[in-house]
Amino acid sequence: MSSWVLSECALKPFPPHPRSKKTKCLSKDFIFTTRPTSRRPTDPCRSLPLASPLISSRHRDWGLKVSVPLRVALPEEEEIEEKKTQEAGFDPGSPPPFNLAEIRAAIPKHCWIKDPWRSMSYVVRDVVVVFGLAAAAAYVNNWVVWPLYWAAQGTMFWALFVLGHDCGHGSFSNNPKLNSVAGHLLHSSILVPYHGWRISHRTHHQNHGHVENDESWHPLSEKIFRNLDDISRKLRFTVPFPMFAYPFYLWVRSPGKKGSHFHPDSDLFNPNEKKDVITSTVCWAAMVAVLVGLSCIMGPVQMLKLYGVPYWVFVMWLDLVTYLHHHGHEQKLPWYRGKEWSYLRGGLTTLDRDYGLINNIHHDIGTHVIHHLFPQIPHYNLIEATEAAKPVLGKYYQEPKKSGPLPFHLIGTLLKSMKRDHYVSDDGDIVYYQTDPQLYGDLETTDK
Repeated sequence: MSSWVLSECALKPFPPHPRSKKTKCLSKDFIFTTRPTSRRPTDPCRSLPLASPLISSRHRDWGLKVSVPLRVALPEEEEIEEKKTQEAGFDPGSPPPFNLAEIRAAIPKHCWIKDPWRSMSYVVRDVVVVFGLAAAAAYVNNWVVWPLYWAAQGTMFWALFVLGHDCGHGSFSNNPKLNSVAGHLLHSSILVPYHGWRISHRTHHQNHGHVENDESWHPLSEKIFRNLDDISRKLRFTVPFPMFAYPFYLWVRSPGKKGSHFHPDSDLFNPNEKKDVITSTVCWAAMVAVLVGLSCIMGPVQMLKLYGVPYWVFVMWLDLVTYLHHHGHEQKLPWYRGKEWSYLRGGLTTLDRDYGLINNIHHDIGTHVIHHLFPQIPHYNLIEATEAAKPVLGKYYQEPKKSGPLPFHLIGTLLKSMKRDHYVSDDGDIVYYQTDPQLYGDLETTDK
């Protein structure tokens, strides 16, 4: 019957094909020692999908094995399989074979130079755009335009924050007074207490990757996680609520920590920093007074449209970026305690992100690894510094996924991380995020 079907279709059966002897795999001592590339060398022991273009050069048996259904491997599946193979051969929690001085030596000297005029040019650019957007939106005053304005202006508020962030690190200029004045003007305008934030952010950088001592979006220990009430637990891990956390963090910090960014006697600050904290709190209060006055002049609804909604868009940007620079990679990254923690190992747990067209708008904050290791480097030199450091970092550098014009892909990354990264063990000096299966019912959160 089969011969008749084949003859009717003008096909001839293939002659019997003798089985070839199995080829032995390479020795288990075979180790890749080259620097990481965008694609891992093909494992000679790994079977290839039937649809792979490499089959023609590896295997010339053209007979159809009709007992196995044809299936084309999807690119996503190949990528996942490749990542699993990479994970099997590399432990991101292992001590790096290089030190901080070697990374520093790889970065060109001119990348460390701070140009205050160039820094101020970015301030002028962003301030002009902010006032231009507000004037245009108020003039048009159309409900078709307002949502576009909110998205654009909120992003510009975030850009102002990043410039103030540079002031806080001292990468804006070598002049502390200029950094302080510019930082207060930029941050107070978006209701951020400059010195209060600067000091807590310094703590974040000095303790990055440390379970207990890190300050920003650090993991909860299992004990703290279990002691959260149901509402707090749901709000912390259910999007979009975590993306509105920043103003509340300024007042009460994170679970397990006490203090306020506004109070000079907070645990965040040293006694000699009280004057700075009071100065920033006064500037913050002055901005609140300005907003209240403008609301009385223009009306609260108009101020809500011009400033209120963009402010919350800015908050969402800040929380999204801060969270994803320390969470959400396909390959889980470690957190440290005790003797296992070091400044270098903690810094290597940070992640770069690609934001597409937003990269330039928010001053390349996505180049986060080198920024965390060397916060003195101005933002306009971070891309070059990162490229120079990659050969030294090797596999410890996690290449970011390329973005389209707008970084919508990061929404999926955020959602996945929120469903997966809940707490770390109370014990152990090298720990990884664990998942509470009860938080989302029976929803599957493990990676396939």
